[in-house]
Amino acid sequence: MGNEVKPYTKQGNKKGQVSTMFNRIAPYYDFLNRFLSLGIDTIWRKKAIDLLQSEQPKLILDVATGTADVALETVKRLQPDKVIGIDISTEMLEIGKKKIKKRGLETVIELQEGDSENLPFADNTFDAITVAFGVRNFENLEKGLTEMRRVLKDNGKLVVLEFSKPSIFPIKQMFNLYFKYILPTIGRLTSKDPRAYSYLYESVQAFPDGDDFVNILSKTGYKSNQCKPLTLGICSIYSGQK
Repeated sequence: MGNEVKPYTKQGNKKGQVSTMFNRIAPYYDFLNRFLSLGIDTIWRKKAIDLLQSEQPKLILDVATGTADVALETVKRLQPDKVIGIDISTEMLEIGKKKIKKRGLETVIELQEGDSENLPFADNTFDAITVAFGVRNFENLEKGLTEMRRVLKDNGKLVVLEFSKPSIFPIKQMFNLYFKYILPTIGRLTSKDPRAYSYLYESVQAFPDGDDFVNILSKTGYKSNQCKPLTLGICSIYSGQK
């Protein structure tokens, strides 16, 4: 499972620290995502959402929805009846709500504060669940995956987009240099949070990616589990079914 990494201190609740971190960087989050990834993150999200094309889901849950980028792109690409996005950061949600209102999608996308490990929904509710760059931040990864499986309908699909650790030379070395030194420096100067982007690198290093995560999906009850590396292994799309 890897060592637990927290944004600020080893003591205390990870969930609370993650919420505090994202509340602090919320005003800068979208800009930094585009800038620091050179816009590639938008392509990754589209590829993840497109894995649901054949499923034609009508009711979708977007966990760790943040500022609603995935929810908005999901509506654009899949035309579901409803997307519900949950997140533990109220400041991120407020920004997301403004983006949704600007596009006139308030009746299609609903955002609410919520915890991935204690979802406020009945069993067998959703046709599909998406999580983009969120599972690294779960306090209890297996509990979160189990809870998401609970609210999925039978044969419903989970799609997870997450950073992974490239292994190919020299991509591995360039990735580590950028994520460990360059990105935290830019993030620190721009977001005014000295820890947020150092935590990003540390949490990626600690996360059980690739086959390890696929095995955890199997352990928590998912089937037909797959991993699709993107951009030479910098990011991966994982999928599984209930």
